[in-house]
Amino acid sequence: MFIDIAKIKVKAGDGGDGAVAFHREKFVASGGPDGGDGGRGGDIVFRVDDNLSTLADFRYKRKYTAERGENGRGKRCSGRSAQPLVIYVPRGTIIRDAETGRLMADLSENEDVVIAKGGRGGWGNAHFATPTRQTPRFAKPGTPGEAFDLQLELKLLADVGLVGFPNVGKSTLISVVSEAKPNIANYHFTTITPVLGVVHMPQGMSFVMADIPGLIEGAWEGVGLGHQFLRHVERCRMLIHIVDVSGSEGRDPKEDFRIINEELRKFNPELAERPMVVAGNKCDLCDDEQVEDFRKFVEEQGYSFFPIMAAIRYDVDPMLNKVAEMLSTLPPVARFEPEPIVVKPAEEFGKTDVQIRVEDDVYIVEGEWLLQLINSVNFDDYESLQYFQRVLINTGVIDALRNAGINEGDTVSMYDLEFEFVN
Repeated sequence: MFIDIAKIKVKAGDGGDGAVAFHREKFVASGGPDGGDGGRGGDIVFRVDDNLSTLADFRYKRKYTAERGENGRGKRCSGRSAQPLVIYVPRGTIIRDAETGRLMADLSENEDVVIAKGGRGGWGNAHFATPTRQTPRFAKPGTPGEAFDLQLELKLLADVGLVGFPNVGKSTLISVVSEAKPNIANYHFTTITPVLGVVHMPQGMSFVMADIPGLIEGAWEGVGLGHQFLRHVERCRMLIHIVDVSGSEGRDPKEDFRIINEELRKFNPELAERPMVVAGNKCDLCDDEQVEDFRKFVEEQGYSFFPIMAAIRYDVDPMLNKVAEMLSTLPPVARFEPEPIVVKPAEEFGKTDVQIRVEDDVYIVEGEWLLQLINSVNFDDYESLQYFQRVLINTGVIDALRNAGINEGDTVSMYDLEFEFVN
């Protein structure tokens, strides 16, 4: 089954916690702190696999979580960093943040792309030793790994895209000029998935051609079948617009030509500017006057016109030569540049990372990072308590409480920790 859109959740590994440990050795008095650092969490990495052609695998597995880094140990032993989790996708896959729509990566090259970074390992208590604080009984927890809801879109990489109404001969053309073997039958929507074929030219040049399922009026709004695959036209360097010049199905070739061009423009205005040649197929079913009238109509709009009979490859080579000539002057297949992350102003950090609410005169403070901080602090140790207080001040939690209207002596609740606020 051809699947070209998928939604998945990814979570990079959390960093391991730093260790609280002290050196103990015979005949060595006051060995001091020697807790090691936690290991780094595993990254989420996307890699191109040319053996894949659809996103069907993501229908069955939608959650991907990398390993957590190991916790630090005594004797200044750092925890092991986790290996990255590699996710394989077809070439041409676009990755977007499902929540914001931000383009995060275009998997068209061979380079791996790190989408979610693993959390950093926490420092062991050996880092916190000073001349005045020789026995720190606290360590830093590992930071959480990044997590995203992602939307994957496959946009095929092709030099030339075949567009047109259903049953005009697109599949027949690609079958006679390449080794592609699409389904061919005399009814609409025989082609229900895009088909790629490589066209080899006599002069040694080759290019990739894509047979896009037939479009109908309203396709850009979701009418018919082809609207699912309009995205695959976006990467094509140029288009071959195939028209049934004979009007064998009771349609007007000129109106067909206008409708398809309008659908491309409405879907993406850039497609209306894409280089194009026009193939008038089934010219054996009409007289020369009809062909010449349509030729004049097309050439007046600035396009090259080629009357062909795709089924017997009649006059197809002149059109292919023109396509090869045009491709030699066109830029390579389009690559989409990742969009930058919108960074919050520095003054917004800290205060916006906690939620404060008041219930029965108790100021309840919550935040994912805050819970990790509380779990890492030894509240029976004075120096550890001082460290906790400094973090609350430096991250703006104390200022946020003041802005919320707290007074001296009021109760503050942070998960299972409660204390009286002191100015």
